[in-house]
Amino acid sequence: MSIIFLTEQLNNMENPKRENRQRVADIVLKNQNLFKDLVTITFKVDDKISIKAAWILEWICTHHHLNLIIPHLDEFTKNIAHLTFDSAIRPCAKICEHLANAYYSKKANEVKTHLTDNHINTIIETGFDWLITPQKIAVRAYTMNTLYFFGLEKDWVHPELKHLIETKIIHESKGCKARGKFILALMAKRAK
Repeated sequence: MSIIFLTEQLNNMENPKRENRQRVADIVLKNQNLFKDLVTITFKVDDKISIKAAWILEWICTHHHLNLIIPHLDEFTKNIAHLTFDSAIRPCAKICEHLANAYYSKKANEVKTHLTDNHINTIIETGFDWLITPQKIAVRAYTMNTLYFFGLEKDWVHPELKHLIETKIIHESKGCKARGKFILALMAKRAK
């Protein structure tokens, strides 16, 4: 199986229905060599096939094995800032949130071992870019969670995040406002 085969499978997906994402995810999970190709296709930022690849990448990281992304963290973090399609940014923002959750989990896991300071800094930088540019509610919500977690160790992140929430995000949609208030409450509780 090759990147050509995977591209054909992605092109044959009519929509992001659960069964379609699971079907292509099963193909990748059965032949994990295709995972690298999936990451590569996700970052073909000028090609709409990247959207479908991002759907599958997020589906696998959410419902199957987050650890599969570990060997590709360099490529993933280096390229997330270059995504252009909203429908590709949302799943990648969710993967960033999963990485942050795993990194700060009390359970031992591979993400803690392999997610470097450089990876974290790149995710933080991209996250702030996503918060100051027009993005969908889900991207903002996932990103606020991600930045909250990484701000537990990076002292400058919480003050910047708080400022953005209070001056910008709090004036946006109800969903953004609710998540923003939740994150502000977490930061206030932690500051006590």
